[in-house]
Amino acid sequence: MSELFENNFPTNAPLSARMRPRTLPEYVGQEHMLGPGKLLTRAVEADRISSLILYGPPGSGKTTLALCISERTQAHFESINAVMSNVEEMRKIIAAAKNRQLTSGHKTILFIDEIHRFNKAQQDVLMPDVESGNIVLIGATTMNPFFSLVSPLLSRSLVFELKPLTKENILMLLSRALNDKERGLGNLPIKADEKALEFLAEISDGDARRALNALEVGCVTTPKDKKGIIHFTAPVAEESIQKKIVQYDADGDVHYDTASAFIKSMRGSDPDAALYWMAKMIYAGEDPRFIARRICICAAEDVGNADPNALVVASSALQVAEFVGLPEARIPLAQAAVYVACAPKSNAVYLGIDKALDDVKNKKSGNVPKHLRDASYSGAAKLGHGQGYKYVHDYPNHYVAQEYMPFKASYYEPTDQGYEHKIKERLANLRKSRD
Repeated sequence: MSELFENNFPTNAPLSARMRPRTLPEYVGQEHMLGPGKLLTRAVEADRISSLILYGPPGSGKTTLALCISERTQAHFESINAVMSNVEEMRKIIAAAKNRQLTSGHKTILFIDEIHRFNKAQQDVLMPDVESGNIVLIGATTMNPFFSLVSPLLSRSLVFELKPLTKENILMLLSRALNDKERGLGNLPIKADEKALEFLAEISDGDARRALNALEVGCVTTPKDKKGIIHFTAPVAEESIQKKIVQYDADGDVHYDTASAFIKSMRGSDPDAALYWMAKMIYAGEDPRFIARRICICAAEDVGNADPNALVVASSALQVAEFVGLPEARIPLAQAAVYVACAPKSNAVYLGIDKALDDVKNKKSGNVPKHLRDASYSGAAKLGHGQGYKYVHDYPNHYVAQEYMPFKASYYEPTDQGYEHKIKERLANLRKSRD
């Protein structure tokens, strides 16, 4: 078993290494796959692990979960890192696993950290023995395994996606480290401000390793005050993680106020203000999907048909942001926000749909006129469905006047802004020909 899976770390090891949970009850987060009765929990508790691929961002607990499994299982546990390992080492481990299976009946679990670093040929070496059960593979990767691992290996493994730890998860780990006298900072006279811990929990982006190591750096480098207390404050937390505190609560007033300012800046055709508020949200750790959704809404609600391409740009930015992730996602998001801010504005479509919804809700619903009803099924003609319908492509300019509503009403009133001016002109001409 490698040093990674030894229980006792040297006292000079980073706090994140010393505080690494050793058993499943100590493990924090990933309730979606490790909750009571979940498949992985049952498999670990029954010591019936099959080959697994653990996929998730740094600091989400992939290696820690492997450690917890190694403590629980009766199987022999081997660990390698794909960056430093090679085919020769893997062949030796596999040969020893075969011999162990024959002589003692014990299975071997092979944990490969950063398995995406292995090329196709190296991954193929594992295939026969994973398939025959000579080894049980646990691979950890920060890369999407459906892109970075060969299909045959994936088909013989269960893929579990680990999520970034929540703010509450990180706060629990920080509190545990501050109080643990054996492995943590419990023997130091530390007074940690709640605001400082919350800042670390927010700014670490779900990475427990980053939060714990920042806590340690801040505490061991801060001199004691006159009372002999180490005061871990918000400014110390900023220095420890080298990031400034920005007032931004993920689900509070500042969050919604900033989002409101962002939308109103785009609506008000101020690209500089839009970029500023977006930058604040990105810096504070806002989900880029939240930002992209705001841009899409603004493109439809405030730009509308004054520039129909605004919604195309916004929806493209949403897809690209999902695909590339931060920090690169800031670029397409910024492009879309600037485009929407600079585009001509019209809320005619927004007003139109709300007016129509109000009529549907508060007025008597009208029946579909017979000439518009579905006439494709047997017996429809006997009911008079479709009779009198005028097929527009049979008429000059592909237009003919006929009634499409059960009552007269007007909802969409195009403006003179941008492309919508052309829509307004065309509708006016059509209405003249109808009269």
